[in-house]
Amino acid sequence: MGSNHGFRKLALAISDTAKAVETARELQDSHDWVPMDEADAVVALGGDGFMLHTLHKMLDDGPILPCYGINRGTVGFLMNKYRHGVKILDKINRSRSIGICPLRMEAVTQDGEHHVECAINEVSLLRETRQTAKLEVSVDDKVRIKELVGDGVLVATPAGSTAYNLSANGPILPLDSQLLALTPISAFRPRRWSGAILPDRASIKFTVNEPAKRPVAAVADQKEVRDIAEVSVEIARDSELTLLFDPGHSLDERIVAEQFVT
Repeated sequence: MGSNHGFRKLALAISDTAKAVETARELQDSHDWVPMDEADAVVALGGDGFMLHTLHKMLDDGPILPCYGINRGTVGFLMNKYRHGVKILDKINRSRSIGICPLRMEAVTQDGEHHVECAINEVSLLRETRQTAKLEVSVDDKVRIKELVGDGVLVATPAGSTAYNLSANGPILPLDSQLLALTPISAFRPRRWSGAILPDRASIKFTVNEPAKRPVAAVADQKEVRDIAEVSVEIARDSELTLLFDPGHSLDERIVAEQFVT
């Protein structure tokens, strides 16, 4: 979508930080805010963590609305700058929209419990104790690594490739690349394996070797499932989210710019 969206009804989601609450007071009289179930779009006041919280709440409970974030946190990678005195509805209707599809994680615990969660940034598998994790890695039903030994592994979307994935020395992916990053976390074996870049149509499966001795947790963004036996990850194309950005400050430009930070 381009600009001039034609939004009329906006909902306001507010982080509990002092800065976000103060900004909400400033915006309160600038628009006739409505509840989420009556809105065309939602304005999220907070940081990147609160933006993820707002997006996950829409995925879990609905409705799924275009989301315009205003940075009242620290980094604000997913957010827009706050400017006093700007008419919020006009600003949002001039914004550029970016569609992102989350990952769907299906985890089975050692006790046979099934858990399904979505991740906008990444799904990560992490050792729970001092013992290294041992994981079998399959892509599209073909075993690619019989035993990955280390602290864990993660699958990142392009939107999440500059987050935990980058800290683990994974690649930064352009937003429109239709790729996923498969990145090891402190791998001990295979020593020279630094990860893989996969098409986003790929289905990825992890099986925990020696799960009783080497327990592993699976984390979809902020949601954790402990003592897993196996995890499957793929793109959730039926749950596309729309983020709204000011012209010239969109997420795809920030992902490109991040590669030149020194």
